[in-house]
Amino acid sequence: MKTDGRASLFEALSIVEDSLADGYHSRRALPDFAVIIESPSTGLRMEPAPANDSLEAIAAEAARCQKCRLSAGRNRVVPGLGSTRPLVMVIGEGPGAEEDKTGIPFIGPAGQLLDKMLAAIGLSRETNCFIGNIVKCRPPMNRDPAPDEQAACMPYLERQIAILKPRAFLAVGRIPAQALLGAKTGIGRLRGERHEFHGLPLVATYHPSALLRNEELKRPAWEDLKLLKSILDELDQR
Repeated sequence: MKTDGRASLFEALSIVEDSLADGYHSRRALPDFAVIIESPSTGLRMEPAPANDSLEAIAAEAARCQKCRLSAGRNRVVPGLGSTRPLVMVIGEGPGAEEDKTGIPFIGPAGQLLDKMLAAIGLSRETNCFIGNIVKCRPPMNRDPAPDEQAACMPYLERQIAILKPRAFLAVGRIPAQALLGAKTGIGRLRGERHEFHGLPLVATYHPSALLRNEELKRPAWEDLKLLKSILDELDQR
C-alpha cells in the first residue's frame, strides 16, 4: 500500500469526525485519493471504487459479474454478510455447496463451527463481524480458486473493506491467508502470529472444515482465536 501526505490529512479528519459522532475511532480505510492499492497476491492495481459505493452496489455488481469462469457454474453469488460496522472481518476461501444454494456465507457445518469459534471470543456475525470470501462464486467441486479467479474478485473485497472499516481481519484457511498476505507458505506456518493487511492486524488460522476433519487442529485454532482476542483488547485500550 502506497500513500503520500494526503493520507495523514485524511486520517486526521477521520479522527475528528469519529470524535464528534460517537467517540469511536473507526480507523477507516484510506480512499483512492490518499492511497494506491495493489493486490498483494498478484501485484495488480485495484480498480478505484465508484463514488458513493455501498455493500448493496457491490452485491448487485457481483451478481452480474462474468469476469472469470466461476460465473458460468454458479447458482448464487455469495457477497458476504454481517455487521456493517464490524470489529473483525472474517475472510474465507469461497462458497461451498450450501452457500451456492442460499447466497449466505458459511451456512453449512463449517459455518456452524465458525460461529461457535467466534462466539468463544465474544464475536458474532449478527453484531460485530462481517463474513466474506476471497471469491464470491463457488469453484466447481470445491477446488481451490485459481489465481486469475482470485484477482478478478479481489476488487469487490477491497471495496467492501473500504466501506466496512474493520479493525482487524481473521483469515480462515490457506487460500485467504496467502492471498491477503502475498505469501506462498502453508497455513501451518502463517498461523500463530500477528500479521498486517492494509495496516490493520490480521490473524490467520485453520479453516473450520479442516477442524471438522482433524480434531487435533482445534487446540492451535483456539490459540489463534486467543491471539485475535488479545489484539482486539489492545485496540480497545488505545
